[in-house]
Parts: sequence; C-alpha cells; structure tokens
Amino acid sequence: MSPSSDLVAGLRSAGCVFAEDEARLLTEAAADGHDLDDLVMRRIGGEPLEHLLGWVEFCGLRLAVEPGVFVPRSRTALLVAEALDALPATPGPLVVDLCCGCGAIGAALLAARPDLDLHAAELDPAAVRCAKRNLPPERVHGGDLYAALPQALRGRVSVLTANAPYVPTDAVADMPPEARDHEPRTALDGGGDGLDVLRRVIAGAQEWMAPGGTLLVESSTRQAPVLASAMTAAGLAPRISHDDETGGTVVRGVSRRRS
Repeated sequence: MSPSSDLVAGLRSAGCVFAEDEARLLTEAAADGHDLDDLVMRRIGGEPLEHLLGWVEFCGLRLAVEPGVFVPRSRTALLVAEALDALPATPGPLVVDLCCGCGAIGAALLAARPDLDLHAAELDPAAVRCAKRNLPPERVHGGDLYAALPQALRGRVSVLTANAPYVPTDAVADMPPEARDHEPRTALDGGGDGLDVLRRVIAGAQEWMAPGGTLLVESSTRQAPVLASAMTAAGLAPRISHDDETGGTVVRGVSRRRS
C-alpha cells in the first residue's frame, strides 16, 4: 500500500526531512490503519524512526534495534572502514568492539570478514539484548568496558574498536530530541569534555591488544587531537581520519609494543 499524501504532508510538517521515505516505511511496518496512525503520531512526537520500525540500516545491513537503544549513525561507517583496513590478512584475527550498542560495528565487520574471531561488550542491558540478535550471542558480553571481556582475550586483540559516548555533559541538552529523549544517557554523555569514557578505553588498550595491535575510536573533529595526545602518552602511534561526506572522525592508535 502506498502512503497517502496527507501522511507525507504530516511528517514533512513535523520536520521529517525524508518524509516520503519515512511514510513508505511506516506504512509497510503497520499491521493495519489503526497501527499506522499510532506509528505516525509517535514519529511526529519525536520517536526515532528506527525504534518504530524495529530495525536500522547500517553499512548495507538491516539490524535489530529496540526502543531505548542507541541508534547507529551513518558516520560510524568510517570506523568500520578503518577497522577493516587495520585487520591483518591472516585468517581469524581477534577483534573486540567496546560500547557495542546494538552490535552494528561488529555485524558490519563480520559481514566483510566472516573469519573474524569477534567479541563485543556493552553495559546497557537493552542494547545487549539487541546485540545478541545481531551478533553470535555467545560473543556478546554485558559489562563495563574491559571488565566485561573474558580474560583469555587479554594481550591477543588485533583490532580494538570503541564508539563510546563523546558528547560533553552540557551539550546533551542541545542534541536533537530523538537522541536526547529516546536514547540512553549512558550512550551519549561522555562527561565534562566528552572524553571520560574514551580516556578509559585508551588507558586500558595496551593490556588487551596484541603487539602491534590497533585501537580505533570515534570522536568529533575538535576532540580528535586531544585523543591523539592521550594515545601517544599511552604508547600508541596516533593518526586522525575524517570523512567529509558523513562527518565521521576516527582516531587510530597502533601499539608500539613488540613481542
């Protein structure tokens, strides 16, 4: 069933930039007319489209996401590309994704490299549930950063990724309502300058990475030089990458430790 012009107009007036696409997706997702009315009203009220649909498209994949869970952003595709570039060509490299959310980064990496030995960690229970739907469930670990990981992974990780929260506390209130009101604060708020969690990731990375391993984190362009300095202090050789098209910024740190 094609969406009505009134539906499209209502979404557009509510500020939905891609009103035609959203109207089509909501119409396809609705069980009946009453269900469609409810979905449209919730969307107009500010709920993320992905929460209403129950899935998000990321790097060409359709991934499960539920209300209250952080929605992966398109800019994070740069982190995936950088991770694939950093992976050794040898089969079965160990990859760990911290702050994995619904498991989007890990799912995209596995789609490109099915041979990976991939593990993911996440603190939020709702996100852990989603990640276990999008990744091999036995490879998803609930807990705080490195504390969630099996000890057998220590010192063996080839590539370590983290899309940790990096919004400064005072800036959370200025975020779009879709994020501010419907995603967990723990997935957004990175502390005073936004880098509290990322500093912890960097500080613990060497202990878990293999010699010559790579750490990759997402940040804003303004924060990237600060993180690069933190990586240098932690014994990593940093490099900053940016994608003008998506707005993604990634800081890569390669371990200087050798076996």
